[in-house]
Amino acid sequence: MSSIFTKIINGEIPSNKVLENQTCIAIHDISPQAPIHILIIPKKEIKDFQELDLQTMNELMMFIQEVAQKLGLDQSGYRLITNVGKDGGQEIPHLHFHLLGGAKLKWEKLA
Repeated sequence: MSSIFTKIINGEIPSNKVLENQTCIAIHDISPQAPIHILIIPKKEIKDFQELDLQTMNELMMFIQEVAQKLGLDQSGYRLITNVGKDGGQEIPHLHFHLLGGAKLKWEKLA
């Protein structure tokens, strides 16, 4: 069964795209946690950060920097998060990064 991200990548589910290339896609999160909340998703199916290979990481790094620049976050700052596994808060088993910005972000303690 395909994840929701695979369906978005394949065009089966509409999304509000920010940027796309051959290896990655950036879309607006449907439940934003900041004024700007973008999901960065590799098109290659990778479960989580623990399964990430160096080539894909390099592609993601350059893509994320391009998205941040396109949105003007490269100068003002942003937060980049990936969740791994159940305890880490990962809800969809397809690697993705959350790019948050557009305001001074707070950091809430978990305990």
